[in-house]
Amino acid sequence: MSTTTADATGLKPARPPRRKRFSWVRLAHTLEKLGLGFFAPYARLAGKDEPCKQLGEIGKGVGLPALAIALFMAFWAYCSTKVVTDSWSIPSPAETWAAYQGMQEFAANEAVKGQEFRIKMDAMADGWEAKAAAAAAAGDAAGAEKFSANATKYREMPYAGPPTFGQQIKTSLLTVGIGFLLATLIAVPVGVLCGLSRNFSTAVTPLIQIFKPVSPLAWLPIVFVFVTVLYNPGDGAKNAGFGREMFISAGTVTLCSLWPTLINTAFGVSGIDKDHLNVAKVLKLSWWQRIFKIVLPSALPLIFTGLRLSLGVGWMVLIAADMLAQNPGLGKFVWDTFQNGSSESMAQIVVAVFAIGIIGFFLDRIMFTLQRLVSFDNNTAF
Repeated sequence: MSTTTADATGLKPARPPRRKRFSWVRLAHTLEKLGLGFFAPYARLAGKDEPCKQLGEIGKGVGLPALAIALFMAFWAYCSTKVVTDSWSIPSPAETWAAYQGMQEFAANEAVKGQEFRIKMDAMADGWEAKAAAAAAAGDAAGAEKFSANATKYREMPYAGPPTFGQQIKTSLLTVGIGFLLATLIAVPVGVLCGLSRNFSTAVTPLIQIFKPVSPLAWLPIVFVFVTVLYNPGDGAKNAGFGREMFISAGTVTLCSLWPTLINTAFGVSGIDKDHLNVAKVLKLSWWQRIFKIVLPSALPLIFTGLRLSLGVGWMVLIAADMLAQNPGLGKFVWDTFQNGSSESMAQIVVAVFAIGIIGFFLDRIMFTLQRLVSFDNNTAF
């Protein structure tokens, strides 16, 4: 019998809503939707969903990559003993790891030097501020203003040490972010117009086909001219890292990476069911309402497919753009290290190669996750 008792009116009180129970299977579906399918068998195994099958999947997911990595490391170690020239050689895995540790130690030392420099500059600024206060008390307004200006100069003076590997990674990420954002702002509207208007698409298709295969090495001089004319950074912008070289690299990334987004957006918009557009006409939606309520939501999966491809292209283009524009990012690090020619140079370049690949992998995973979240499939989020 039910233990629920009746209230004064003789009616049973409403039961509180049942909380959604935790489900390992639902968690596995969520992991797959987020592009983290590698961890899905672990979630299913925890939920006792076909344990033997999940153990087999885990064995494949761990064993096969481990085998491939072991073979790669063996091939790498073999090449380090055989590929040797008069001045260069392929570093072994141990040498590469030692170079990475040396770069970490250099970054730690630079951080200490930066802190010491900041303390010294702040002390000098405090001294000038004390002189400014004394001059003001003595009625010397001109002297007080001069001393105060000196205090501000020392207070804002940046540490001029060489950039560390971590700082160069941050510069590269910021540069590719600016270029990718500009590419998106250009490609999505143009792609929507191409998908909606056959005449507009016919007009711009020759330009797209001509400019799409152009190398970043050809775009960079043109971008250099435009940035030089249009952008004149002040000392504050230069000190913050927003010099001309950053926008030259970002502009090159933009011109090379916008095409996948543009083309996929055009395909997504042109493939919208005509019945949806007819319903918009019946409802007398304005042009902007059609765009934001029907066109963009329907084309969103293909748009994100293009964005994912564009980000990958932009990240690859960035390295060459940094080399030529001398933007203090990963590309410049690789070029300067190669020109240095020290015994550790090649090992440091290999470290940079791994960093570029790992960062590119995580950027792709982020875009893949966003793509899956806006795609139309049967996976349900946890």
